[in-house]
Amino acid sequence: MDFAELLKVAEAAVDRGRVVTASRAVGELTFKGDRDMASEVDFAVEREVRAFLERETPEIGVLGEEEGGATDGTRWVLDPVDGTVNFVHGVPLWAISLGLIHEGRAVAGVIDHPAIASRFAAAEGFGATNNGKPIRGSSCERLDEALVAVGDFAVGPDAGEQNARRLDLLGRLHPRVQRLRMIGTAATALTWTAAGYFDAMIMFSNKPWDTMAGVAICREAGVTVLDTDGTQHAPESKATFAVAEGIREPLLELIAESMG
Repeated sequence: MDFAELLKVAEAAVDRGRVVTASRAVGELTFKGDRDMASEVDFAVEREVRAFLERETPEIGVLGEEEGGATDGTRWVLDPVDGTVNFVHGVPLWAISLGLIHEGRAVAGVIDHPAIASRFAAAEGFGATNNGKPIRGSSCERLDEALVAVGDFAVGPDAGEQNARRLDLLGRLHPRVQRLRMIGTAATALTWTAAGYFDAMIMFSNKPWDTMAGVAICREAGVTVLDTDGTQHAPESKATFAVAEGIREPLLELIAESMG
């Protein structure tokens, strides 16, 4: 496949989504579970981007967070508004995230932040950029100098058990790293790791629309991306761990301790 050409398609698709976010209010909220919602903008962006991709690349399936779709084979994976809670509250950290999975790996991605005019993009073999300028991940080698992003706490009926592991990890991390950050959007956390702002990002989940674009961007920026058991990250991974190679092993040790 021509990943460079498909990246152009992805950028054009996200351009259309960006126009939707500028032209619509948050609107009515649809609640999907405990404190988990989608806005009218989420649905409108997904429908606009999906329609464009289906016209431009009919041979490639589309999986969207709000309306489902293709779950195997070569497919686009779309989060129309990653960080909906931030978006609803007026916090400018939210993103349109569009990734491409091919042969079981993330091969391209575009993550656009309309509210802060920042777009990250990458295709396998072509490097990663922010607003067209090449980016590279962190070269941090000391845990006590590391700024580490962590994923959101879980919500829903089994949140207590899931969050016990998260809390345990935070307790192990905070005395050892320089600082921890939780920003409310996985896509942004991954791009900021790709850009070297964060030295690592750890989240105990891996929904493909949240992560695949960011994984592709991180890898093209030289960032190692793994599951939390240390295996290579894949669409079916249970968690997502992007890290500067110099602090990979000590962080994996702390993650393993928190996982029991």
